[in-house]
Amino acid sequence: MLSYTLKRLLFAIPSLLGVLTVVFFIVRIAPGDPALVILGESASAQALAALREQLGLNKPLHIQYAEFIWSVLHGDLGRSMISNQPVLNEVWRVLPYTLELTLAAMLIGVVFGIPLGVLSARYRNGAADYVVRFFSLLGLSFPAFISAILLLLAFAIAIPLFPVIGEAAYDDPAQRLRALVLPALNLGLIMVAYITRVTRSSMLSVMGQDYIRTAQAKGAPPRRVLRVHALGNALLPIVTVVGLYLGVLIGNSVLTEIVFNRPGLGKLIVIALNQRDYPTLQAMLVIYALFIVLANIVTDLSYGLIDPRVRNQ
Repeated sequence: MLSYTLKRLLFAIPSLLGVLTVVFFIVRIAPGDPALVILGESASAQALAALREQLGLNKPLHIQYAEFIWSVLHGDLGRSMISNQPVLNEVWRVLPYTLELTLAAMLIGVVFGIPLGVLSARYRNGAADYVVRFFSLLGLSFPAFISAILLLLAFAIAIPLFPVIGEAAYDDPAQRLRALVLPALNLGLIMVAYITRVTRSSMLSVMGQDYIRTAQAKGAPPRRVLRVHALGNALLPIVTVVGLYLGVLIGNSVLTEIVFNRPGLGKLIVIALNQRDYPTLQAMLVIYALFIVLANIVTDLSYGLIDPRVRNQ
């Protein structure tokens, strides 16, 4: 298992380097002049040129790229062009909000998605199967910002059970949890739909295998056949979709944080994009990319834990 883990970590290095390179160039392709955004339309040409030199924007692109990679490797994500504060300070301030939202949504997806998928496969083409498939399709049909608005209208305005603004003070856990419910539910329901459909498909393919029929012929209880023999062998596709969906979850968190006016990395990245704040925008994209790469590593390691044949390949 140790050698398998080391291989996964080594394979992640080229992925990270490729992502950093793409991030660097995409940010600079975006239209707009950061110096003009900072100083305003009435700034003189001399002032704009001086600011570009101060920010390093007048350096050749390959020099900027080398400095960017070197800074990231040393844990320095730069300073905001707008506030002149270290980007990491702002990241650490809002990171807990994004992490708790993402983890809560994943927990909702796993806790409800897997049992519903198993239930749907167990009663294939029955009433329960049709109901589960209908609601999972419904969950996949709504974009995140549409479902967020519907949840706000229903449970924050029509029935004021939860706050409209998804921010709460750190020193009040009850209010913080109450403010988290709707945003997490918005992302979690979409994840439930994904996991339910994948679980159902994986369970149906496994339940047709010979070892399932053998267990049934030996008189194993139906619940044990489903839980141990079927679900245990159907976990790889489920783990895959959970790992891959993390990227979708992070992307949807941007829209969710905006709709619920909730602080987080998603909202910060939109502000940086509007202000052409290159260092902040780069830092946000790097952090998002790092999350996705880490999620892929955890997914690969989970393969090795679930199926020993994977780590021996």
